Amino acid sequence: MSITVNGVEITDNAIQAEMQHHPAPSREAAQYSATLALIAKELLLQEAARLEVAGDDEELRIAALIERELSIPELDETHCQRFFQANRQRFRAGDLFEASHILCAAPPGDIKARSEARTRAENALAKLASDGGNFAELAALVSDCPSKQDGGNLGQIGLGQTVPEFEQAMLHMEEGEISSRPVESPFGFHLIHLRHKTVGQPLEYDAVRDRIASYLRENTQRQAISQYLSRLMGRAEIVGIDLLGADSPLTR
Repeated sequence: MSITVNGVEITDNAIQAEMQHHPAPSREAAQYSATLALIAKELLLQEAARLEVAGDDEELRIAALIERELSIPELDETHCQRFFQANRQRFRAGDLFEASHILCAAPPGDIKARSEARTRAENALAKLASDGGNFAELAALVSDCPSKQDGGNLGQIGLGQTVPEFEQAMLHMEEGEISSRPVESPFGFHLIHLRHKTVGQPLEYDAVRDRIASYLRENTQRQAISQYLSRLMGRAEIVGIDLLGADSPLTR
């Protein structure tokens, strides 16, 4: 069945072209993410046309629509200070982690696939706990990540180089520890083995204030756009894809 948004088809060729912008641990996950992005783009372009937002370039029309329709609140110093105090562990110079993982991949929004992936991850964790199995050997057997070729080894990782769920799990682990339960991310479910951690020196607020302000501004905008897209999706007729549980996609 073809995918349509209010009668406009999202073609297979468009999805294939969009997939290069959505790296994922499996082709299915990349395809799903690319499809969501194209649906979001089509919804925004249709809304721009309905509201007579002019412009020859599609991206500029979308940007003009968002600027016109969304009110993004300004963040003051109090917001930045509060975020800094609540996330002091994130602001250190040179934190480095040496980690391996086992990934049981599943695309976001596919409830059946994610349930199966969670079960696979839990079974793998139980095997490690019951017989003291070798993490690298198990990764080579069951992981869906290309790192399985090297026993799940991800090498040295700095802050900001992994998805937030993975990073937060590593921050709370001790050297030599294996995550006590599967860590869920948009890619699926991870078992993490933190082999070594080098903790950097804490940074002062003034050194990271601009970074915090930029992060909070972008996060606030993403949330506003996501909510706006959810409203557009709620009143649109979208055929050919199961959006149950899918996060509202953002255009690039």
